[in-house]
Amino acid sequence: MRRYLRVVVLCVACGLCSLLYAFSQLAVSLEEGAGGGGGKPQAAVASWLAGGGRGAVRGAGTAARPGGSDRCKDFPLCYWNPYWMLPSDVCGMNCFWEAAFRYSLKIQPVEKMHLAVVACGERLEETMTMLKSAIIFSIKPLQFHIFAEDQLHHSFKGRLDSWSFLQTFNYTLYPITFPSENAAEWKKLFKPCASQRLFLPLILKEVDSLLYVDTDILFLRPVDDIWSLLKKFNSTQIAAMAPEHEEPRIGWYNRFARHPYYGKTGVNSGVMLMNMTRMRRKYFKNDMTTVRLQWGDILMPLLKKYKLNITWGDQDLLNIMFFHNPESLFVFPCQWNYRPDHCIYGSNCQEAEEEGIFILHGNRGVYHDDKQPAFRAVYEALRNCSFEDDNIRSLLKPLELELQKTVHTYCGKIYKIFIKQLAKSVRDRYARSPKEK
Repeated sequence: MRRYLRVVVLCVACGLCSLLYAFSQLAVSLEEGAGGGGGKPQAAVASWLAGGGRGAVRGAGTAARPGGSDRCKDFPLCYWNPYWMLPSDVCGMNCFWEAAFRYSLKIQPVEKMHLAVVACGERLEETMTMLKSAIIFSIKPLQFHIFAEDQLHHSFKGRLDSWSFLQTFNYTLYPITFPSENAAEWKKLFKPCASQRLFLPLILKEVDSLLYVDTDILFLRPVDDIWSLLKKFNSTQIAAMAPEHEEPRIGWYNRFARHPYYGKTGVNSGVMLMNMTRMRRKYFKNDMTTVRLQWGDILMPLLKKYKLNITWGDQDLLNIMFFHNPESLFVFPCQWNYRPDHCIYGSNCQEAEEEGIFILHGNRGVYHDDKQPAFRAVYEALRNCSFEDDNIRSLLKPLELELQKTVHTYCGKIYKIFIKQLAKSVRDRYARSPKEK
């Protein structure tokens, strides 16, 4: 019985081979008959015919190949030719590798997230804590663009190089740079170096999209999450920011501004997500001329017109620009830029109450004084945290105990929103595979 079974299997195999051979001959005949068109199939058949057809393969030896091993260099030669009917100038290795390349999945390069910060004066430690919070929870690799005064470069390099074992980020240090003809005026606007952010689209010309943050920012969830908002931009939007205030009764712009501003309460530029390719291309409407101006051309005229009326420097200029071009701004909720104003007089960021704080912004120096101890507690916890797994895992309990000591303040009364997303980020970090961390 086994003998008969073997015979049947052998016959079926022979039949299949014969069928495949017949189909291959039919394919060659059709190609020869077509005699036109373009592309690889026709070129391959022409090459095969030039080599003398199938008979040339049988009689071909090493001496018959003038090109020697060169025939094994060009993969596409055997596009339509089965291995048993190779032309004389094609190496069998070609068909093996070409098939592998033709049907292999294309691996897309991993997208890098570009993050920029500007640090001047006594901002080294604050900036390093911000960068640490970005590294700890993020999934995709990060590219840091750090603009700093020359005397800070050595310290930044030393600290960042000590983190190189993580292999999850790269960084570039830049000097503070303003247009030479107005450098002094730009540098003293609002705070030293703060207006540097206005020139990022012009300096980082090779960067498509960028997340700019102030030094006093802390990421309580992966940078990947805010980076994904770029995909929500419509065709006219070039940047994203959060409102300056949620409650108009305590808003600054709607009560005190002496210049145009975006929306009902203005926007805060401490966290600014940008599609810089669009920013460089756009022509902006303005109230200085009927001609629309590009980013590099509008900044100085704006400053000259409004410099006596602006209080918050570069942020005011951005508000003026987006007042005239509201269709260009994507507004994300307050939980992406949570500041003391959202709780100092009582909670007024509903999204943070429901989902927790995503990005903490400790403006007004609250990380370094006792006016808002809840903000300081989070900052101190992340500043003292190291990259060891056990240290990150044990971050939450001591922090919660510190936050419970702040309930005498309005922000402390709602301390759970400060750790809600942070706890989720810690859980997610350990749920990911080691390669993703």
